[in-house]
Amino acid sequence: MSDPTTDPTGSPTGNPSGDGRQVHNYHGPVFNDPVSGAQLAWNNRSVTQNQQNNTAVAPGFEALAALVSDLLRQLPEAGLTDRDREDAEAAAQEVLAEITGPQPPEERRLRRAVNGLKGALAPVATGVAAGTAIGAQEWAQSVIGSLAGLV
Repeated sequence: MSDPTTDPTGSPTGNPSGDGRQVHNYHGPVFNDPVSGAQLAWNNRSVTQNQQNNTAVAPGFEALAALVSDLLRQLPEAGLTDRDREDAEAAAQEVLAEITGPQPPEERRLRRAVNGLKGALAPVATGVAAGTAIGAQEWAQSVIGSLAGLV
């Protein structure tokens, strides 16, 4: 005969204090609110998890998405200071977030994000930014010109 305060595995059940409250013992994760996009591995020795969040680019903004994605790939070789590179990356991510979000891009927010990106690249384009790589000035000028033509 088993003890009434334990389940067959020996885990405590009920409320040993006897105050009438029910105590639940869970042997795994418990979510009390909706969970979306989470990955969870529980009680295993090894696991490989992959997740893809493929977001579609809003129609008509494909060229802008391609330009900004290419800019993000080339940015580390531009020779910018860490601060300038971080500013340019943040502005580029804002542009991508606006054109890949669940809602259609808001023109005002997109224009503001693109202007932030142009502003982050302006010191390179004008040659003011010290330490930029050879060819970075022309690259930044070209990107700024292309951005102006897309928004």
